[in-house]
Amino acid sequence: MKTIEKDVVIIGAGLTGLTLAYYLKKAGKNVLVIEQSNRTGGVINSVTENGFTYETGPSTGVLGSLEIVELFEELRDKCELETAGKQAHKRYIWKKTKWEALPSGLISAVKTPLFTLADKFRILGEPFRKAGGYPDEPVAELVVRRLGKSFLDYAVDPFLSGVYAGDPNKLITRHTLPKLYALENNYGGFVRGTIAKHKGVKMQPHSHAHKITREVFSVRGGLKSLIDALTLEIGPDQLITSCRQTKINPTGKDYSTTFTDLSGEKYEIFSSKVVTTVGGYALPALLPFVDERLMEHLAETTYAPVIQVAVGYEKWTGIELDAFGGLVPSKEERKALGVLFPSAIFKGRSPENGALLSVFMGGINKPEILGMTDEEISQLVRDELRITMKVETEPDLLRIHRYKHAIAQYDIKTEKRLESIDKVERDFPGLILAGSFRDGIGMSDRVKQAKMLANQIL
Repeated sequence: MKTIEKDVVIIGAGLTGLTLAYYLKKAGKNVLVIEQSNRTGGVINSVTENGFTYETGPSTGVLGSLEIVELFEELRDKCELETAGKQAHKRYIWKKTKWEALPSGLISAVKTPLFTLADKFRILGEPFRKAGGYPDEPVAELVVRRLGKSFLDYAVDPFLSGVYAGDPNKLITRHTLPKLYALENNYGGFVRGTIAKHKGVKMQPHSHAHKITREVFSVRGGLKSLIDALTLEIGPDQLITSCRQTKINPTGKDYSTTFTDLSGEKYEIFSSKVVTTVGGYALPALLPFVDERLMEHLAETTYAPVIQVAVGYEKWTGIELDAFGGLVPSKEERKALGVLFPSAIFKGRSPENGALLSVFMGGINKPEILGMTDEEISQLVRDELRITMKVETEPDLLRIHRYKHAIAQYDIKTEKRLESIDKVERDFPGLILAGSFRDGIGMSDRVKQAKMLANQIL
């Protein structure tokens, strides 16, 4: 058995683990990242094939935190940030038989057929509506209470399907949309809170708020370029992939991390700190010493299963691709959660005059799709695109990617999960439980969490 000493061991080489390792190494810490799969990046990966560049996991991120902006600034020589074209501001929502543009201003909000006339008038009274609800109020209840049912059905529901692949009746507002929750809790309503926060930003001329543009982003050549840049910065001596039977155990003041590599050689790593970035479902086997009652709340984290299908056309004959994409409300009972248009907002994603689409299926409300065969899913995608995108030609590329544990859900179990994380970390100083089951699911959230933990460790 090979024995090694490190300052920090990080389990998982997804975006969280790699970003954390990058900042710790930069600060002079002796770090080791342990990864189960044969490559870094987790669900993030990009493939270039026959003139198409597609993502096998997340398609885009949002510049929603200072931390992710600063990470790109630091890595600018290794990977090039690519912000989406102006088409990304336009979003479609499917209603009945066609796509309707989500309103982007007052006039379009008045004219849109997405919302009922009663709810359009109802929104005028939103600033004067009393704050209500309760701490674990689902998003659906909050939206209906303050805005109306049509805003839930044709704005919030498809948004949550697109981001969480989740159900607004199950997602808890204060965990899922904490900023929206804070607007009512702190200011009494959405309109009042938005105005107050806008004034607050204007009063801070020297803040870095202007860098947080909330623009949709990717990376030149695909999101894998960001992963490759971080992997290169960390270096091969600080990273081992294809690790099996990984287990962590406390040994007095330190921790022992054992695993077997691809060749069958066994390792034992001693470190004063260990950070896990894996999903809750993987923690019981990884942390056998943690009390079963605490571990139960982590292991039972709900995850939405998602199928992501990259579809390419060398010559596009469907509707005009002039938007970020389109989302499908649950009310419409279609098979797809949404269709994104990567080639419309980023350069070089398809051959000239062609198109690259990204179709998302499954989610909390349609988990059975994950069990379908590739042939069944291929046919389902073709049928959906024929109806929604008006494309009759056969795709030149169709690649299916399945994720059983795609997106952590911030549902009614979240509070117990967060309490358990806090208890485990207090009972075992030096052990940190990170990842997307706390602090948000987006790429921006992952980088922000990693930077916060790096500062905490340092």
